[in-house]
Amino acid sequence: MLVGFSNERIHIKISYQTSIPGNFCVQISDAVVVARYLRATLVLPDIRGSKPGDKRNFEDVYDVEKFITSLDGVVQVAKSQPAKLSARNLAVVKVPNRVTEEYIAENIEPVFRSKGNIRLATYFPSVNMKKKKEKSKTDSIGCLAMFGALEPQTEVREVVDSLVNRLRTLSRKSNGQFVAVDLRLDILEKKGCHKNSGSKSCYGPQDIAQFLRKIGYDKDTTVYVTESKWDSSLDSLKDFFPKTYTKESIMPMDKKDKFLASETSEYEKVIDYYICSESDVFVPAISGLFYANVAGKRISTGKTQILVPASIPGSSASSGDFITHYVSKKNHFAYSCFC
Repeated sequence: MLVGFSNERIHIKISYQTSIPGNFCVQISDAVVVARYLRATLVLPDIRGSKPGDKRNFEDVYDVEKFITSLDGVVQVAKSQPAKLSARNLAVVKVPNRVTEEYIAENIEPVFRSKGNIRLATYFPSVNMKKKKEKSKTDSIGCLAMFGALEPQTEVREVVDSLVNRLRTLSRKSNGQFVAVDLRLDILEKKGCHKNSGSKSCYGPQDIAQFLRKIGYDKDTTVYVTESKWDSSLDSLKDFFPKTYTKESIMPMDKKDKFLASETSEYEKVIDYYICSESDVFVPAISGLFYANVAGKRISTGKTQILVPASIPGSSASSGDFITHYVSKKNHFAYSCFC
């Protein structure tokens, strides 16, 4: 159904923790849901990290025309804010991830009607990507934004494709299949990754090596890890699986300066997100939003081999026992869109 749009504009400036890649797609989804509800125009955001100067324009990373075309008839999108509008004068409204219509009506709409223009600041009170019991109107809008509208721009897409093709070439002995592991050493060192009440939310290189071996992966398995450069702590994984690679080891030389040595880390995070989404098997060594977001993207394309690591007491186990609950119970938000 077509909706009449007002001349009012909603300006979105996105900020997020640089240590958690993949959040941008969720934030965009929330922004589209809010703009749709308010019948406001969505101004393309810039992409900001937590460090000063850690900034990219939307078009540096994502396909603008694809985004606008995909949302045609749903949300009106402007490439830039009106010149007369100063970002400093915009009212900032906090938006929880997976925002509901009730929250918008109570907390966002009054400010929008009063100010005419607002800036959204998304925050994540919890990792909430589970499907709701009752499908709401916002689910279909959020699904379209997250899985149908947001795609990398041409050069980023070409880099992702080249890395995926390289990994498949290196995987000749395993029929071109490879395993992607989200294993970021900076996160592993944080307190939140330690055992909590007997559970473990993060697994290190040696843990992952033992897990993969015990569920049947042999030494010829090609493994991609989301660390950009090699670190000696990865040696324990490489001892088990010699074909273990980082972006630095497989990226074309002429692309490294732009995508690995740039002023921001956004390119690296986007590349990781799409490689993990397109691998034959995905292993989230770290629980959290990146895992949840990649799971959603994989479910949307039918790539449901997502294995959650665990400590296996015996010498072997079936990989089917470690399929993520997002798939085994079909409780991920993505199942609201793809049945």
